[in-house]
Amino acid sequence: MTTSTIQVQLDKGICTITLNRPEVRNAMSLTMINELLTTLRQAEEDASVRVIVLRGAGGHFCAGGDIGDMAQARMKLAAVQAEEAKTGVKASGPSPVAQVNAQFGRLCLAFARTTLPVVTVLEGTVMGGGFGLACVSDVTLALDNVSFRLPETSLGIIPAQIAPFLVERLGYAEAKRLSVTGAKINAQDALTIRLVHEVHGSADALNDALANTIASIMACGPQAIATTKNLLARARSTPAEDLIDDAAELFAQAVLSDEGQEGTSAFMQKRKPSWVQT
Repeated sequence: MTTSTIQVQLDKGICTITLNRPEVRNAMSLTMINELLTTLRQAEEDASVRVIVLRGAGGHFCAGGDIGDMAQARMKLAAVQAEEAKTGVKASGPSPVAQVNAQFGRLCLAFARTTLPVVTVLEGTVMGGGFGLACVSDVTLALDNVSFRLPETSLGIIPAQIAPFLVERLGYAEAKRLSVTGAKINAQDALTIRLVHEVHGSADALNDALANTIASIMACGPQAIATTKNLLARARSTPAEDLIDDAAELFAQAVLSDEGQEGTSAFMQKRKPSWVQT
């Protein structure tokens, strides 16, 4: 796929997606959103892909939504409103501003629901939409210079699409605190509230941590990871007693699958399973 706002590299099962608009600290345009969605879909359809890595170019992860896109959406809305006033007929469907915002919500949801493991590497600025992507990742690693910000309420707007993922990742009380204060937090604060899982003091240490995380993921069965992610997603909103039979059936399927039999055989024979690259 030819892309204009992201770089995509596939190497030994690792799909690395780099947000590549460093001149605007990788602000997320509608084009970037659509390219990310397409790339994720292609990765999910490629059986060779085992893990997705998200990072940003130029020393920053993502400075939030692109102001230019919002300005264009407002211009389209003004044109629609002018046409409504002229014809007396109200346009159907959501406004152009809502359409742009909803597409970003679809992006967050797609990364939240993918069965592929997602590892996010954070540096520099992480705001708005970048904050949302950090929240939906399975593993989040950060350089100690990272600065998180939820600026929406300080601008008179709201963190609309990332709100459910803020609550899921941080809990209701912490999500409220950050949102109503337009909070800015550093790497150590982010580690304390478990927004990130690890903080490292140098780029080399951060890359070493990424390599270790990827190695741990690659040591696990890919189908087992996918099934586990789906089960954990259900467990968020389903009482444990209602999952017993379904979980047991999923366990039985896993044990009897080719992957499960290979994994248990490898354990008994004290060797690495076939999915571990040597």
